[in-house]
This record gives sequence, structure tokens and C-alpha cells, in this order.
Amino acid sequence: MARMPGSVVLFVALMLVLVAQNQAASIGIAGSQLQAQGNRPARGTTQGSLNHQECAPKCDYRCSATSYKKPCLFFCQKCCAKCLCVPAGTYGNKQTCPCYNNWKTKRGGPKCP
Repeated sequence: MARMPGSVVLFVALMLVLVAQNQAASIGIAGSQLQAQGNRPARGTTQGSLNHQECAPKCDYRCSATSYKKPCLFFCQKCCAKCLCVPAGTYGNKQTCPCYNNWKTKRGGPKCP
């Protein structure tokens, strides 16, 4: 009987080690998947990564938060046709699309929303 509690403790310790190894392996796999996804930019956010027919839905989302929808959509689609990209989100993030970011008006202001 004295050996039985020792073997139970050994069994429990072995199970804990196996569970810990399994958790570490699953965290490693999830981390590597997140890293792989994090290194890839979203489609349409880098120069030349869109087709012309993909500009309209991207610009619809880009201009969804503004109160000046008509001019925003007009210039966004014009910029997308030239650059074939639209920055992610409704505002900012222009660094992901240099053409979109660097196209200026005659006065030097940003052409693309």
C-alpha cells in the first residue's frame, strides 16, 4: 500500500508534464501562424495589388466614415485607378501605398483621401 501513493504521484506528475508539453506545442503553432499572417500585408494595401474592378468596394469602405462621400469616392477611385491600391481603414495608413500617399494637388496637398 505504501508504494501506491508514490506511483499515483508519479503518474500525476507525468500527466502534468505531458499537458504542459502539449500546451507549449499548440502555443508555438499558433504563434507561428500569427507571425506568418502578420508579415503579409492585406490585399489591396500595397501598390499594384488590386485589379481595377476591386477599387470600388475598397473605396466604398475607405470613404464610409466621411461626411463628404461624393468627393471622397471620386478621388479615391481616381487614385486607385492610378496606384492600384487603397490604404487599409477609413483614415490614415497611407504609408502602405506610396503612390497613393505621394500624389499631390497643384497646391501641394494630398490628392488621395
